[in-house]
Amino acid sequence: MDEQAENSIESVFREERGRLLASLVRRFGDLDLAEEVTSEAVEAALVHWPVDGVPAKPGAWLLTTARRKAVDRLRRDQAYAARLAVMQVDADRADPAPPTVDGELPDERLQLFFTCSHPALAEDDRIALTLRCLGGLTTPEVARAFLVPSATMAQRIVRAKKKIRQARIPFRTPSTEELPERLPGVLQVIYSVFTEGYAASSGPDLQRVDLAVEAIRLARILRALLPDEREIAGLLALMLLVHARRDARTDAGGGIVLLEDQDRGCWDQPMIEEGSDLVVVALTGGAPGPYGVQAAIAALHDEAADVESTDWPQICALYGVLLTLTPSPVVAVNRAVALAMRDGEEVGLAALEELAAEPKLADYHPYHLARAELLARMGRTDAAISAYRRALNLVGTEPERAYLERRLGEISD
Repeated sequence: MDEQAENSIESVFREERGRLLASLVRRFGDLDLAEEVTSEAVEAALVHWPVDGVPAKPGAWLLTTARRKAVDRLRRDQAYAARLAVMQVDADRADPAPPTVDGELPDERLQLFFTCSHPALAEDDRIALTLRCLGGLTTPEVARAFLVPSATMAQRIVRAKKKIRQARIPFRTPSTEELPERLPGVLQVIYSVFTEGYAASSGPDLQRVDLAVEAIRLARILRALLPDEREIAGLLALMLLVHARRDARTDAGGGIVLLEDQDRGCWDQPMIEEGSDLVVVALTGGAPGPYGVQAAIAALHDEAADVESTDWPQICALYGVLLTLTPSPVVAVNRAVALAMRDGEEVGLAALEELAAEPKLADYHPYHLARAELLARMGRTDAAISAYRRALNLVGTEPERAYLERRLGEISD
């Protein structure tokens, strides 16, 4: 099989896997069974497709093959089949299965999004399950993404599946009345994946581009499934506008390049344009949501020719709006930095000092780094050194550590 054929088949698997898994979970009510027969169907495709060619409707081919394998398995295990039957009755009552039209694979990934992101599951378990089921990552790949042993990640995924079975969490899309309460949890899972990709919590690299790309892909799927939800547009816009700067955020050696020093010619302009268009969607038609507001802030950064010409007054105003929507000390830190850019270091530092007693910021290294930078600019060297050292004790990645050590050396000299 030539390389082009391999890439074509891999592309089909990546596109169809989540849809296939969702359809099987909906039909049989069990994630383990669905994953096993999905893998078996893919293995069968790897045998037949290189010889016979990729079928005209690859999703339908995979679904038919996987269903046959599931039925064979259930026939061999009557006790397992009986347990699944009870779960299927519950699922059918909650959300009757839609018919398959013209042999096309029904897109039930939206239901899988809400199952994987159910509030009854722990946050880490929700993220792991979403990446495993909707992202299509293997358990070892999910484990590597979050720098934990494969066995630990496997336990998280098993725990999440067990919780779904025991609590009989329904495989369904929330009703119109439930959606406002449940959708933020789904968006938070996707954004958590992106955040780890944008700024890794630990390891040798500042960014995990693979995770950021995967989060954007998941958000695109969710937007296609719920096109009228403006906060999905806001989240996708935010991630695109931030990810557009990825190539300029580090130098050739992987070291940190601050926003003010980045080569803006390296920013991804098509991605910025797409994100900016989505900001308009997110902010039109009603009160803004937190992701839409954050996306608007990111757009102002991306549209500016340099740091000095950035519209800092508008950014400060948007952070004020964001604080009313999601009161958070992290948002308050970002607003303080924006105030420093608009009104000067003393004003920004005063805003940061007002947050000094906030427990959530005690181990939040960006807070201490922001203080250190402002103190250094103001010539308060001893206090700046103390703040840099505090931040250095808290950072997780090597590029951040190298940057802080360099800054300490510069101001100490």
